[in-house]
Order: sequence, then C-alpha cells, then structure tokens
Amino acid sequence: MSNQVSDVTVHFDGTVATVEIGRPPHNFFDIPLIQRLADAFEDLEADRRCHAIVLAAQGTAFCAGANFANRDATPEQRSPRALNPLYGEALRLFACSKPVVAAVHGAAVGGGLGLALVADFRVSCAEARFSANFNRLGFHPGFGLSVTLPRLVGLQQAALLFYTGRRIGGDAALAIGLVDQLVPQDQVRAAAQRLAQEIATSAPLAVQSTRTTLRQGLVEQIRVAVARESAEQNAQFKTADFREGVAAMAARREPQFSGE
Repeated sequence: MSNQVSDVTVHFDGTVATVEIGRPPHNFFDIPLIQRLADAFEDLEADRRCHAIVLAAQGTAFCAGANFANRDATPEQRSPRALNPLYGEALRLFACSKPVVAAVHGAAVGGGLGLALVADFRVSCAEARFSANFNRLGFHPGFGLSVTLPRLVGLQQAALLFYTGRRIGGDAALAIGLVDQLVPQDQVRAAAQRLAQEIATSAPLAVQSTRTTLRQGLVEQIRVAVARESAEQNAQFKTADFREGVAAMAARREPQFSGE
C-alpha cells in the first residue's frame, strides 16, 4: 500500500512504513518539504499499523541540505529572535514516538545531516558523504544538530565536524558512531528495512516506551537549541561571510572570509 503526497511517499510493508523523499537527484529541502515529512510522521504516529519507520530518498543523495537558490531557505528579513519555521517543522519530526531507521545511500549535508539524525539508526555505505558544513558557508549550525550531533558522536568529534565543515565517508562515519551499519550502496534501503522489520517484531508499546525513556528530554533540548540556532543564523545570514560562503560553494572554490 502506498500514498503519494507531492514529493513525499509513504509505503507500508507489513508493520514497517517507508517514508521516501522524492526530489532527485539531490533532494534539497525547503520548509514545505519538511512540513510534508512532518505531516507523514504525524500520520504514522496515529496509525496503529505502523511499528517502525524507514526514512529514505530517491536520487544520488540522501539530502544535500537547503537549496540556497531558494530565498525562503534563508530569509534575511526575519526578526533577530524569530524561530526559523523550518525548525518548527523539524521539531514535529523529533516528537514522533515511533522508531526510525534512516537509509542513507548518498550525501547527507548540512540540514540533510540534521534530517538523518532525526532517526534512531542510520544504515549507510562507504560511498555516502556526511558534512555539517554550516561554518564553511558562514553561519551557525541548525536543524537541532548542536544537540543531536554531540549526543551521537561526542562533543570533541562534533566540534571537529562543525568547525572544519569537512566531509567524511561512510567508513569514517561508522568509526565515530555517526552510522550504525555499512552495506553495499545498492543494498542500503533493503538493509534499513530489515533492521526496521527486526525492531517491528518487538512489542510496539514496549519499544515506544523504551525509546521515550532513552530519549527523555531530547525534544525539549532541541526546542531550546533551535531557538538559539535560529537567532545566530538570523544575524549571520546578513553578513558578508555568509554571502561569500554561498558564492564560494556555487563557484566550487575556497571561501575567503573576512569576519564581517
């Protein structure tokens, strides 16, 4: 059974629902896409058939982050303390009580990495690339990554990834605990679905209550974090460094930041 809603597809295989992003090849996101993903998660939250969720994507990337050609992704006129509405939608994803396995078959960059970290587990491959490249673009990390990344890999590794914006492959991601399982690239989704099916064989109420215990306070932490992330980004989207970072990315050259 499947349900197509624009660029988000939900498909059931027994008690496992696969939520698929359909904006190939790069699956750049904007507010409407994250809103539709959150709607799908909330529908599955209320659906007793669903015991576990696989989050997957079409194309070559899992999610290459925000589309900076879309002005809605970085609205420079937002008031300094206003919450980025994108992160309000992201909070709805984190609030889902069903266990989530992400099938990361390609790049997870910037907010795309944040989306991958909504999941409890990540199945990936050597060819995948992971990057928290915000500082390389001239602004503060977002999508709750200031909480979720250090929680997963530790403060030291998170700081290294944030400050450098470096890209790491699947092997390095596995070594630091950013992903949980590596398989050949063409088997990523199938392996994620097998893991979700294994989780789904356990008692759903017990799994969800255990998950709630393990993630106790996480949504509240992320709510506080995205408020700060938004405030920092609102200020930095107006800087020369942000303009330079985006221009350098578009031109595929090294940025020349001025600190202004």
